[in-house]
Amino acid sequence: MEKMLIHGGKRLSGEVTIGGAKNSTVALIPAAILSRTPVLLTGVPHIQDVYNLMSILAEMNVTSDFSGNDLRIDPTQIVMTDLPSGKIKSLRASYYFMGAMLGRFGHAVVGLPGGDDIGPRPIDQHIKGFEALGAKVADHNGAIVLNAPEDGLHGAHIFLDMVSVGATINIILAAVTAHGQTVIENVAREPEIIDLATYLNNMGATIRGAGTDVIRIEGASRLAANNAHTIIPDRIEAGTYLSIAAAQGDGILVKNIIAEHLDSFLAKLEEMGVVMDVGEDSIFVYPSGELHGVTIKTAPYPGFATDLQQPLTPLLMKADGEAMVIDTIYPKRTRHVPELLKMGANIRVEDDHIKIRHCDQLTGATVAAEEIRAGACLMLAGLMAQGETTITKVDNILRGYDRVVMKLQGLGADVQLVDSAS
Repeated sequence: MEKMLIHGGKRLSGEVTIGGAKNSTVALIPAAILSRTPVLLTGVPHIQDVYNLMSILAEMNVTSDFSGNDLRIDPTQIVMTDLPSGKIKSLRASYYFMGAMLGRFGHAVVGLPGGDDIGPRPIDQHIKGFEALGAKVADHNGAIVLNAPEDGLHGAHIFLDMVSVGATINIILAAVTAHGQTVIENVAREPEIIDLATYLNNMGATIRGAGTDVIRIEGASRLAANNAHTIIPDRIEAGTYLSIAAAQGDGILVKNIIAEHLDSFLAKLEEMGVVMDVGEDSIFVYPSGELHGVTIKTAPYPGFATDLQQPLTPLLMKADGEAMVIDTIYPKRTRHVPELLKMGANIRVEDDHIKIRHCDQLTGATVAAEEIRAGACLMLAGLMAQGETTITKVDNILRGYDRVVMKLQGLGADVQLVDSAS
């Protein structure tokens, strides 16, 4: 286990390049097993989740090679394997193997997913979709067992009871090789859904409507990758560095951005008083002057992303007056709050609303990154604070942020990873 040491208070400057989207990558890698030919993904982020998924692929006799930013996956010798292992438990996105294996083999045994503890994230909508396609679903000692009919999955009309990125992706993965047409309504509209559809369509799938609330799929008998797929930039990583730039920057250029994916986030930065130049694929953030408190209310895309409320919180502490965060997606996503209190933040939770008041100065402390985005929040707070901040459970940050220490050091931050025993 490692911990992160930050000597805060330093002004940062320079440029940083955003990596490929974590939330795309963790769907695209399981989707690769649907291909009958080798797959090449480019722009792959260096995050622990990628290595975890590669390990799961290896259990299925699928070879993978990660070099530079390119990930080569060869599923041509794949073997049907039950996946109730500890790797599945530790990685929530591994549940995409349910849809992918059901689509490839008509059968799957996958352990119930783990991941960050940020409140209940049931998989009932995933199961509803699989059953609508004709699959039988059972729970055997904590593992989900899926079986398609003898003649295979068949197209269906599915209406999701709630907008769910995970369910949308999993149903697409199962339906893309089902017989006939599948129509899925009330689907998630996130850019990562479009990225997945583009990837599968380039393999020979027929998916229309990605990015809208209705997706139509004509089942394909065979998928085969013929071209490399470049993963879209990570909008959550981008938002995190934009927050860092606004809070502690003396002029920072954030490169490899699709600005329209960040519309709701950028609107809040502007409302606060952050001055930016938004270019074609980059954003320059000027040193911040007077900032104003705002209310953040998370919502499904294109609303304000739940994954960005925590990375923005330390910046809200610099604003005049009171700011408030209302997370409608995960109201219990507040595990960063007690850690920020250790650093002197003026922050509290009332009725699942996070209320933040201006704080003149944070002080370094030992804090725990209980989940990915809480860790990003504490990382920014540490950069702002006077003195040394030690972040434990830093694996949670490394799961979701591409080469984060190198990138922060490139901006002039005094940050390093050390062994927890030291």
